Amino acid sequence: MGELFFKHPQALVESTRIGPGTRIGAFAHVLPGAIVGRDCTISDSVLIEAGAIVGDRVTILGGVQLCNVVQIEDDVFIGPNAAFATGRPPGHARSSPVPDSPRTLVKRGASIGANATILPGVVIGENAVVAPGAVVTLDVPRNAIVAGNPAIISSYVDVKPTRAATVRMDADAGTPLVLAGGARLIRVPGVLDLRGNLVFITSGVEIPFQIQRAFFVYGVPSRDVRGEHAHRALHQLLICVHGACHIIVDDGQQRDELILDDPTVGLHIPPMVWSVQYKYSPDAVLAVLASAPYDPDDYIRDYDEYLRLVSAHPAPAAGQDGRATD
Repeated sequence: MGELFFKHPQALVESTRIGPGTRIGAFAHVLPGAIVGRDCTISDSVLIEAGAIVGDRVTILGGVQLCNVVQIEDDVFIGPNAAFATGRPPGHARSSPVPDSPRTLVKRGASIGANATILPGVVIGENAVVAPGAVVTLDVPRNAIVAGNPAIISSYVDVKPTRAATVRMDADAGTPLVLAGGARLIRVPGVLDLRGNLVFITSGVEIPFQIQRAFFVYGVPSRDVRGEHAHRALHQLLICVHGACHIIVDDGQQRDELILDDPTVGLHIPPMVWSVQYKYSPDAVLAVLASAPYDPDDYIRDYDEYLRLVSAHPAPAAGQDGRATD
């Protein structure tokens, strides 16, 4: 900090903490106490208040105002006229702290579209994308793409094209489909006739583990996300016995998304595969069969920790039958 940066002659820069290589456009105003990192682009008519923190290589386009409780990490893009709301009462001076205002955090690599509104205290996860005009009222998970008012998850970054699990199984009938981390689809036996439908699972037969626990997820508001974790040793089989939901499996290098919408198709998720469940239909019932009783120590809930673990201990390759090989 304190090295050379470019300031347009009609910009007002009162902060002494501007990183080298940063460019500040006309009519921008950076108040005393604001922090701006290196190699940033601060476009025309941007306001950065005292207490706001901007990381390195951040682009902020025209008309954006960052109040004193906003923190922007490295490599973030903020489109024109995106708004960061605060809890500042009417008439409250900009130079004084906002009473009890929660801090808003935009994590590294995120992108916020033009005219989006971010409510106070929201955390935008790493590499997340906020669509133009979205109104973000809740935290956005990493890699999620959100849109609408209020914003809901529409997809995830870098996932392969979404297809219904049944379609994927039919298309790959000759060669079992192996997904990220060795996750795979399994056909669940069933009897379908005029009297009603029945599907069944035999522990250790249709699925490659002994069932030690079962639970059911239902009544999930469609905007909510479940999962967002990996297991160290646990195997799971997910079957949407009613309705539909989207499942993402991620091994740190590849990310696949499927729609579970058929009780005769299950998704086997082996250990050390990160998974996310979202876009539940209102009538969805997701059955989860697990290879062990509940153990909180088996969960990996921090994605950065997960990436470190899979980097240190890569998953074994998958064989033609979708099972891991030595």
